[in-house]
Amino acid sequence: MLKRKLGTSGLEVSALALGCMGYGGDAKQISDRADMIQLIRDAAERGVTLFDTAEAYGPFANEIMVGEAIAPIRDQVVVATKFGWDIDAETGVSSGKVNSRPEQIRRAVDGMLKRLNIETIDLLYQHRVDPDVPMEDVAGTVKDLIGQGKARYFGLSEAGAGSIRRAHAEYPVSVLQSEYSLWTREPEAEILPVLEELGIGFVPFSPLGKGFLTGKIDVNTTLDSTDFRSKIPRFAPEAREANLALVEMIRRVGERHGASPAQVALAWILARKPWIVPLFGTRKLHRLEENLGALQLELTMDDLAEIEVGSAAITVQGERYPEYMMKLSGR
Repeated sequence: MLKRKLGTSGLEVSALALGCMGYGGDAKQISDRADMIQLIRDAAERGVTLFDTAEAYGPFANEIMVGEAIAPIRDQVVVATKFGWDIDAETGVSSGKVNSRPEQIRRAVDGMLKRLNIETIDLLYQHRVDPDVPMEDVAGTVKDLIGQGKARYFGLSEAGAGSIRRAHAEYPVSVLQSEYSLWTREPEAEILPVLEELGIGFVPFSPLGKGFLTGKIDVNTTLDSTDFRSKIPRFAPEAREANLALVEMIRRVGERHGASPAQVALAWILARKPWIVPLFGTRKLHRLEENLGALQLELTMDDLAEIEVGSAAITVQGERYPEYMMKLSGR
């Protein structure tokens, strides 16, 4: 497994990371719990070292499951989790609002350590910026937690350039996690230059466009009402029909290499910067192996130029989230 350093912090992880959010939140949803635990261990066996969860996934049930999965391989993995929501530490009931007050962060971290059954959180993210709490207070609280040995590295998720700079001035931010892919390229304008300037690594989530860039979804695909994508404007039938042009473009590139669209999409991100580690999710071993195959795909300069020209000619249709969630992904 290829390794990458996330910025200048010294944190080195596998070149691809596994996001565990899709393995169920509410304990009642994890009907295949044993299979998902095994999948996490299978990923580690294949060299994946960075695993991502959050207290909000459930809340709590996902962290508990990830903790059980990594117990026998703790010394081989880097565990990332996230605070930042108004979740009752005892009941797990969430108000659905952000909350990064220092006392809430401390309560959240104590709960994370117990649920994950670890002594230290390797990478501790703020899940979303809290407009009511200064970034200096958030970074200062995390600095104290790192000093206490409860965490090792500080990360932000979906933060804007101003928030990143303010937090980093108080305590070094090691990693930013935000959505980035061939159909979500907004970070290129302002975020990536700031990360490069400050020596911060980037862990983009949804690098496969929530499955769309795999080529397995088209206008005729039925999305169940329980599937979150059914509520995303970008997955509306008319948007899917227009956005398929992007998939067909990367499919053509992949055919020259005997690679799938998913592998091309991941290889494209890997080629952007050496300090980027895409974070993908899957519930199936064969998809895990397919995605890891992207590490063997070396896109040529001509391939990359074709993708750049082709994607520039395609206007992606639909917002990446419903309106209410777009407000929460603010900066």
